[in-house]
Parts: sequence; C-alpha cells; structure tokens
Amino acid sequence: MKKNLLYFLIGILFLSLSAFAFHKFYMGVFQINYAAEKKMIQITSRIFVDDLNKGIEKKYNKKTLLGTDKETQADIDLLKRYLSENFNIKINGHLKPITFLSKELEADDVLVCYSRITAVEKFKVLEISNTVLVDWNAEQQNITHISAYGTKRSVLFTESSKKEVLKY
Repeated sequence: MKKNLLYFLIGILFLSLSAFAFHKFYMGVFQINYAAEKKMIQITSRIFVDDLNKGIEKKYNKKTLLGTDKETQADIDLLKRYLSENFNIKINGHLKPITFLSKELEADDVLVCYSRITAVEKFKVLEISNTVLVDWNAEQQNITHISAYGTKRSVLFTESSKKEVLKY
C-alpha cells in the first residue's frame, strides 16, 4: 500500500514538473504557387492569430484584435502593412508588389491570408525574404513551400535564415 502511494506521488511529481517543460510552438506556414497559365504567383500564409496580434502590437505599439468579432479596418490595415514589410519576393532581381486579397480564420486560432503577384512572366531566379514574427520571437520558424515549373521545394526561415534564393 505504501509502495503504491509512493509511486502515485512520484508520478504526480513527474507530471507536474514535466508540465513546465512544455512550451508553445511558434510556426508559420506559407505556400507559394506559380500559376504560369495565369502569369501569377499565389501566396497563402497560415499564422497563429494570437502571435500575429502580439507581433503587430510590439512592432507598431498598437493593440490589434485580428480574428475576433472586435476586429476593425485599422487592424486589417496594420496586418497588410506588417506582411508587406516582413514578406517579400524578388523575381529575377526585381522586388514585386504583393497584393493582399483576403483573410479568414481557420480552426479558431490560425489566420489564413491570401495574396498574389500578377503579371509574372517566366523567371529564372526567385528570392524570398520572410521575417514574419521573427522580430517578435526568436523561436519563430516559417516554413515555406514553393511550387513552380513542376517542382516543389521547401525552405525554413528562422532568425538566422531570413532569405533564400531559388534558381530555376
């Protein structure tokens, strides 16, 4: 009986200490597709909305309520500004403007943003810069999947790796 109580207490102690070892996972997922027939690059980003609100607040000193029923147009404008300053694509050495199209909340905690670059002819070099939320949290990682010319590549962006050049 005493042995069972001892094992139970050790189990409780182990579980309570291991709870401190868990920490949040900081990951954004970006998908870049080159649609040659439409002469367009389509971009989908998935970012945890609570992290995005914290990152925007830290950068601009303004609290945002993205993904809530209290979201305002000013919040959306800050989102667009933040993304344009932290996610860029150069095609053949030329920075291309990214047009923000829309956003939606997925699974109550992930903000999905849709963007595009139009008038994209064939290219040989694609340079991607992705610092989304890295300025707010050094543990942030942004995995980016790129589909172009029948090939698929994946790149991991971190605090120490913010830019990637892909050649086709």
